[in-house]
Parts: sequence; C-alpha cells; structure tokens
Amino acid sequence: MPNPAPRLFHNLPQTLILASASPRRRELLASLGLEFSVVPSRAEETPLDDEPPRAHVLRLSHDKALEVARRDEVAGRWFLGSDTIVVQDGQLLGKPADDAQAADMLRALQGRRHEVYSGFAVHDRHTGQTLCESQCTRVRFRELTAVEIAGYIATGEPRDKAGAYAIQGLGAYLVRDIEGSYTNVVGLPLSEVVDVLLTLGAIVPAA
Repeated sequence: MPNPAPRLFHNLPQTLILASASPRRRELLASLGLEFSVVPSRAEETPLDDEPPRAHVLRLSHDKALEVARRDEVAGRWFLGSDTIVVQDGQLLGKPADDAQAADMLRALQGRRHEVYSGFAVHDRHTGQTLCESQCTRVRFRELTAVEIAGYIATGEPRDKAGAYAIQGLGAYLVRDIEGSYTNVVGLPLSEVVDVLLTLGAIVPAA
C-alpha cells in the first residue's frame, strides 16, 4: 500500500465542523490534511443598510458558525463559518441571480481593480469563545470583450460565485494580478484560519 500523504496538522476526529456548503472552502480546509465534517449553515445572509464590507463578512461568518453550533443534533466542538464578497466602487457583489446579472458584474469588473473580502469565525462550543477575522485582497481584471464575457458565462461557472467569477477555475484567465492572499479570493484566508485554529487548540502541528 502507498504511504499516506504527509500532514501538516492534526486534529481529533469529529471535532471540527465547517459551517459552509462551499466546495472551495471544503477543498482549502482539506488541503491541510484535517478531519472535519460539513454542516451548511442556514443563517440569514441579507446585507444591512450602509454596512461596511468588513463588518458584513465578519457578521455573517459569526452568524453562520453560531447557527450550526446551536443545533443540538450536530456533534462537534469547533465550528468554522465564513463569508466572501466582492466590492466594486463601494457596491457589494454577491452571487448573481441569473446570467444577465453575471454579465453586468463582469462588465463592471473588467479592466479595473476591485476588492475581495473574506471573513471567518471559529466558535469553541466547550468554552463559548469565538474568534473572528477578515482579510481584503485587491484584484485587477484584464479588459474583456463582450464575446469573452458571454463565453465565460456559458460555461456556467459564474452562477454561484461572488462577483460572478472563480479565480481557482476557468476565471483565472480574467485576473491580471492580485495584491494580498490568493486563498482569500477563493473563499477562505487559509493562513489566518490556521492561526486561529492553533490559538483555540483545535489543531496541532503534525511535527
């Protein structure tokens, strides 16, 4: 039998819960070699009037983690909630409702810089402690033609992505450069998440 892949961190089974249905966040967390369960949150995600982007992602991350942690039927100790938004000219761009809205978003983003905010919260059910953080990454798009926008939308990739693109997917060709964390744009600032999980004792270095 082949040797198992080396692991950077260890955690106890059945203790870490990812309160998100996002396959991108699941893949990022799994890349650390951690054991975790996925229980999507049912927390309300409606933005508040005049809510700053950083406050928005922190609030929703906290709400998502706590909503799952408060379910008696869900076992586990540490609950990780997260939220990601794209901001252009102060306007929050979430997931497009349809292809027409996706096209509007991509036209607004093309050839310009925008910000991607991701927040996350880790709640310790045993101690009641919750730690929240957020990161912002600046992303610059290349100029896009109407044909390119239509072609990208036709792939179906923009439909469930904040800002109507996926930097880790086909949408990588849209991006000219970034300033800040790449994993933050994907949906989870992995370096900062590791720091918080270590601080709370949810994981330990494999060494």
